[in-house]
Amino acid sequence: MTESKLPTIVIATRESRLALWQAEHVKSLLEGLGCQVRLLGMTTQGDQILDRSLSKVGGKGLFVKELEVALQEGHADIAVHSLKDVPMDMPEGFELACIMEREDPRDAWVSPQYARLEDLPSGAVVGTSSLRRTVLLRALRPDLKIEPLRGNLDTRLRKLDEGQYAGIVLAAAGLKRLGLVARIRHIFETEQMLPAAGQGALGIEIRSDRADLRALLASLADAPSWRRVAAERAVSRAMGGSCSMPLAAHATIAGGVLQLQAAWGDPEGSTTLVTAEAQVGNDGLAAAEALGLRVAQALRAGGAR
Repeated sequence: MTESKLPTIVIATRESRLALWQAEHVKSLLEGLGCQVRLLGMTTQGDQILDRSLSKVGGKGLFVKELEVALQEGHADIAVHSLKDVPMDMPEGFELACIMEREDPRDAWVSPQYARLEDLPSGAVVGTSSLRRTVLLRALRPDLKIEPLRGNLDTRLRKLDEGQYAGIVLAAAGLKRLGLVARIRHIFETEQMLPAAGQGALGIEIRSDRADLRALLASLADAPSWRRVAAERAVSRAMGGSCSMPLAAHATIAGGVLQLQAAWGDPEGSTTLVTAEAQVGNDGLAAAEALGLRVAQALRAGGAR
């Protein structure tokens, strides 16, 4: 009798250092299940267009489209994504088969000179191309200059080190995954800087007709992370969420309760944020998504667009 073998799995991934770390992490876990795995590195439009903000050139989908084409054409079996880069509505024929245990979802302050945002002099330049971070920073420090900052994580750090910015805001998760914790001067508590929907979580995308992969990937999923992210993404989806939406959403689970907070800011006008929160029993994805809809309705009632 020959020993049955699990299939060879090809992972489509962007070629940035962080994306490759994420793909290698999934590769290692799948190899632990007995699979043969190899990576298919790809450059996406989002990686190529660095002179304009994502909200002006097509949004988060620019980071995933080429990977989805590779899945569609059979060149790859799965795609590994930073979940905050994944559009809220999946294209027909694709699905998120797995959301893995979440890393720290918070934002990190990185600066060679200033230990905290509060230490910056008036008029100092802070780098970010996230509309969410822009409105949150303006609410905290309306006297600062918020300037665009595109590129992969290493590119952003290089621009900071060249003196183009007094400080920059990055996802703590990426810095931690790449062993760059020493670059973090301060991690913003969520009360001060509410994270993006899905930030710090990894999602694995498959074609919807791949029931074999759905079953295989189930063992890599983390149910609490999935519920939290489902609630956050439901808020964003209901608000028409994309990177042109200055929206933050963050869910926590404690004592059997799923709590969701969200904030919306006007990128063109007031520095006042519209905020909303609600909670529900921690009992499944449907309840989490319904919670997201409730919070989105509360945001709109408060004036969010």
